[in-house]
Amino acid sequence: MQTAIHAFGRYIPSARITAQAIATHWNRGTEQASGLGIIEKSVPERDEDTFTLAWEAARQAIAMSDVTPQEIQACFVGSESHPYAVKPTSAMLVSALSLNPFCHCADLEFACKAGTAAMQIVSGMVASKQIKYGLAIGSDTAQSKPGDALEYSAAAGAAAFLIGASTAKNPGLCRIDATLSYTTDTPDFWRGQHDKYPSHAGRFTGEPAYFHHVETTAKKMMEEVQLQPADFDHVIFHMPNAKFPEQVAKKLGFAKEQMSAGFIVPTVGNTYSACSPLGLAAVLQIAKKDQRILLVSYGSGSGSDAFVMTMMKDGVQLPPLKQEATKLDYGQYLHRTKTLV
Repeated sequence: MQTAIHAFGRYIPSARITAQAIATHWNRGTEQASGLGIIEKSVPERDEDTFTLAWEAARQAIAMSDVTPQEIQACFVGSESHPYAVKPTSAMLVSALSLNPFCHCADLEFACKAGTAAMQIVSGMVASKQIKYGLAIGSDTAQSKPGDALEYSAAAGAAAFLIGASTAKNPGLCRIDATLSYTTDTPDFWRGQHDKYPSHAGRFTGEPAYFHHVETTAKKMMEEVQLQPADFDHVIFHMPNAKFPEQVAKKLGFAKEQMSAGFIVPTVGNTYSACSPLGLAAVLQIAKKDQRILLVSYGSGSGSDAFVMTMMKDGVQLPPLKQEATKLDYGQYLHRTKTLV
């Protein structure tokens, strides 16, 4: 049985802090931020967490569909910032969204690719006819140590996808044609059980980690479906910064135009488990019927998930995101992210 995204939603906090404001606070020039290609990033309110962001995105997805909450029999949430160490975000969403309580649920963690892992799980359960519809969500309020390079990019956001069967009568919005994963033990980024902030291996996070996994997975995916870069209308790569996805696209033979619709990182930042899913949500709003999409996520530790998808209808425009007139200064940013101790 083929599966499809029937509806989707996204939520990005409206507040922003510019890379310039962060650099100025630490008495740095703008070279590091400019090299990453981050103009500004989203910042959550103090009362916003992975659960509330996921709820907003999932609520929007359900609202744009003709599926009732009681028809949804799975809810998988990928994140590396779940609000509780032991208390599932997914279970809270079942109640908050009034989903069917006979619901397959789990919280997932695989760094920045846990959201796409959720998509694979729900799609597989639909394809095997275990469930009719399920929610796959990527949601994060990303952490970064004050003064670390990650502070320029670590952001907040969520994307949710309602996945069901793709049939002649009800093909869905975007069919999932194929998916695969590639995984190795490559420790480029980690956080110990009692650590408040993650650690990373600096430049090691590039070539042996991000680039190797994304390139290898993308090439294998295209080989499996016998397609070339020119066969895709849209491509979305994980966006830890603006520099890495542009470089990997060039290496693989994709044009900037193919990346443009889902390239949200310069003004949103890296939303971790929600990053490539939010890129997909941007593409699903403007893509046209029969256009083909390639999505390749990346999660440190390390692995990538790849999807080939085909639009069954023209994209659906979501309500515009709320915009905040003023940017946050560094003190306001620390207060919101609860790092002011």
